[in-house]
Amino acid sequence: MGAMTVRARTYAALVASLLAVSACSSTTQPTPVTSDSVPTLTTAILREYDRGNDAFTQGFEIDGDVLYEGTGLEGSSFVRRTSLETMTELDRVDLPSDLFGEGITVDGDTLWQITWQDGVAIARDRDTLTERRRVNYEGEGWGLCTQTPDNRLVMSDGSSTLTFRDPTSFEAEGTVNVTLDGNPVERLNELECADDGSVYANVWQTFDIMRIDPETGAVTAVIDGTPLWDSMSDSQRGGADVFNGIAQIPGTDRFLVTGKYWPTIFEVQFTDTASVGQN
Repeated sequence: MGAMTVRARTYAALVASLLAVSACSSTTQPTPVTSDSVPTLTTAILREYDRGNDAFTQGFEIDGDVLYEGTGLEGSSFVRRTSLETMTELDRVDLPSDLFGEGITVDGDTLWQITWQDGVAIARDRDTLTERRRVNYEGEGWGLCTQTPDNRLVMSDGSSTLTFRDPTSFEAEGTVNVTLDGNPVERLNELECADDGSVYANVWQTFDIMRIDPETGAVTAVIDGTPLWDSMSDSQRGGADVFNGIAQIPGTDRFLVTGKYWPTIFEVQFTDTASVGQN
């Protein structure tokens, strides 16, 4: 690669402390968040999928038998379609070199892709990834998901706020502040709108996932992802960045989760016990 852009260097500086942690043993991991008012769940591993470690994962979503993934960094951002059955890449489209890709979501036959600080959302054809149009928005873009029953998109911007957007115009229609025990939960990152109406959110620079009631913003469970990190070898963790990427397998209580530059995708259930159901 050539020299990093100013924005890429800024991002690299922000994650430098966690990268140092990544090179160390699991004893130096971030401490999982706990709460007296909501359950703390664990990630029970059902299956592991090997993949290349070229994906700075920003968006992760399943639609039908296809896994969609959007990645970041200026000059190397792309979006791709992967077969769920074989985990082989079907299509891939690179972003223009001046755009820093972030979250993605599928709404009908449209795949929306947002950008970090560029204020640009790209509407793509779901099946070909061809760009259809662009719209502008204010502020940063981090995560994105689609709430089908409510016919709205949910977007994060790295703060404790989730913004609801119209899936056609991308106009903001409202916000909710996410709280745990009455305190704001900052650095909300990749999002997944689940079948049960909850929104799941990675918390940047941690191994925590928050399960959120989008109507009130209240966190209803904290999910500890450290078992995934612990299951990887030192060599696998050597080039891995932060935990990021949640995609529910439709019609089940199982999820695919991963991280930026992680060489593994994990199929998991979020459970409060060691036992795992079979759906």
